Amino acid sequence: MRGMLTEAEKDAIRDHYRSIADNLPGFRPRNPQRRMLAEVANAFSRSQEATEGEIPERNGESIVVIEGPTGVGKSLAYLLAGGVMARSRERKLVVTSATVALQEQLVNRDLPFVVEKSGLPLTFALAKGRGRYLCPYRLYQLTADSAQGELIAMDPALAAWDRKPEAAELEALRKMADAFHYRSWNGDRDAWEETIEDGLWQRVTNDRHGCLKAGCPNRPECPFFLARETLETVDVVVANHDLLLADVAMGGGVILPDPAKSFYCIDEAHHLAKKAVNQFSAEHSASQAMFWLDKVAGTATRAEALHGKTQLTTDAIDAAGAAMETLSEWLWLLEGEEALAASSDNLEPVWLIEDGVLPERLAAPAANMAIAARMLFKHLSSVGDALMEIRKDKGGEALMIDKLATDVGFLAGRAEQMMAVWDLFEKNVEENAPPIAKWIARRSEGKGDYQFCASPVSAAASLAATLWRRVSGALLTSATLRSLGTFDLLLGQTGLKWLPDTTCLALDSPFNFSEQGELYLPPLLASPKDPPSHTREIAEWLPRLIHENEAVGTLVLFSSRKQMQDVAALLPESLRGKLLIQGDIPKSLLLERHHAQLAGGAASVIFGLDSFAEGMDLPGESCVHVIIAKLPFAMPDDPVDKTLSRWIEKRGGNPFVELTVPEASIKLIQAVGRLIRTETDYGRVTILDNRISKQSYGKKLLAALPPFKRL
Repeated sequence: MRGMLTEAEKDAIRDHYRSIADNLPGFRPRNPQRRMLAEVANAFSRSQEATEGEIPERNGESIVVIEGPTGVGKSLAYLLAGGVMARSRERKLVVTSATVALQEQLVNRDLPFVVEKSGLPLTFALAKGRGRYLCPYRLYQLTADSAQGELIAMDPALAAWDRKPEAAELEALRKMADAFHYRSWNGDRDAWEETIEDGLWQRVTNDRHGCLKAGCPNRPECPFFLARETLETVDVVVANHDLLLADVAMGGGVILPDPAKSFYCIDEAHHLAKKAVNQFSAEHSASQAMFWLDKVAGTATRAEALHGKTQLTTDAIDAAGAAMETLSEWLWLLEGEEALAASSDNLEPVWLIEDGVLPERLAAPAANMAIAARMLFKHLSSVGDALMEIRKDKGGEALMIDKLATDVGFLAGRAEQMMAVWDLFEKNVEENAPPIAKWIARRSEGKGDYQFCASPVSAAASLAATLWRRVSGALLTSATLRSLGTFDLLLGQTGLKWLPDTTCLALDSPFNFSEQGELYLPPLLASPKDPPSHTREIAEWLPRLIHENEAVGTLVLFSSRKQMQDVAALLPESLRGKLLIQGDIPKSLLLERHHAQLAGGAASVIFGLDSFAEGMDLPGESCVHVIIAKLPFAMPDDPVDKTLSRWIEKRGGNPFVELTVPEASIKLIQAVGRLIRTETDYGRVTILDNRISKQSYGKKLLAALPPFKRL
């Protein structure tokens, strides 16, 4: 029976949860955690089977959105319920997060804990993109002395080395090659004991265009393919949002398991919509495009000498020529564009194309560019395929063929990137649909160089079509998903608003906020709209708010680096000596010093920005006071936000009310959430922004905060 939980599934979840309680002294089952277990299992039980390869009509019946405040034990709930359901229904459980920290926690702590304490026999692996893995073939090419001369002799612009390698680089490569050969290193960049500089790593990793795939002589030992094979054998795959979205963009089931045969647990889900917009955006530089387009003819001609198919070479050269010609036309057209005139302030001028609708004079050049890029990508892919076909018959020339195939793959990758940009530039959306933001930046480094950029302003439609209507079942969870008390913002931005059977649930916090914390709104006179006066007033208030002689921690959160530094400079010397400022030292060292100062009996004050307002865990006396300098309003100053705001205005809406305030609500709740991390934490939140008590939206922001005692 597929529409509801079976008795066997209910018993399994109950028994494994009881085992945790029995095996863990002091474990107390929490009602919110039990509720989450039940909701995840019920949602996944409503998943409809695909019949004969046909995906059933899905309306969100197997999707659940759960806001689970800190302390609920979300990961235990979804790993246990999801793990039981995935095994019972023959699905993969794919768990994704926005941060590396949570992925490591899931693989190194949470999953081993669930397996050990519950007795649920889950196997699991961490999925990473190809770029995190070594390409053994490229490494061996670089470290084989006999090959060095051959590799640099072809085309220095595409060769493995485009300059004479430094001795330290060759030594680092040989060290890697030895470690990989003797299996003391598995080829995972993150497992290497030292930091590998990006430039060097790019020489020994690969992408899907440069990869020789089944034709590679090192395929049996390839770390990427071995990792991929492991993913097929495990119950739980842990990944990040970017990898999930990249897989979806390629049709699903390419990097990660097939969505139609998977249950997704998307943690830190409040990041998903923004990540998706970034994933579907594209950009390329004019000068770099001219540079690699110029290499197509030579590379295709060398390839023809091996595969003998003249038409393939002609097609690729013609497409590259058409792309260069149209790009040159664009450069000529843009020279007279007023919005891109060089400015005296040294800032790179940006021309944001209004509403994403190209002026008529640019419509044809954009269409021509899109056609040329598509044709070039198609023909370069055919050249690569032709080289792979002949490789097995020409053993003696394998090295030459492989080198050429890698070069062709490099060019195909660039062509695909160009194609993505111009497909978006050429596209006009349907009436009433959110626009595509299109903008061109004049680059200061190269004379007459431009960066062409395009991005959808919303990923809602893409996510609805490519993810939610395909996936077998999904949980979206985070400590903060509601904005101003509702799930509307999240549902709108992720496209779930179009799946009416999606379940939304806000769990109760296990903390007693009215007893554990208090909220203080000092009577500030200066408005944040007058930054100098506001900065001076913050600097006057901080010595009154922070007890310098108590060994407790204070976290002061700023929206701007300039204000953070200006306030620090205005503080009395006694307080400045206790400051630890984000950016001055690495985060890990900052936290180490913070705990050391407290352990030494001194007060410690952390000054941080947005990234410290989320994910920073300072339980107990390491943080008894969170001070928020300014409400976290994001100004719509990037091209995507500007285009979206204008679209909302044109439809009679108010972007500040519909977008800015709801997003600020989420950020404010996250910032306030730094205070109470456990059931024994205590302390105060102070907000130094008088708009929260003077403006009408301030009441809404306050109403969405935990019910602290108000001072």
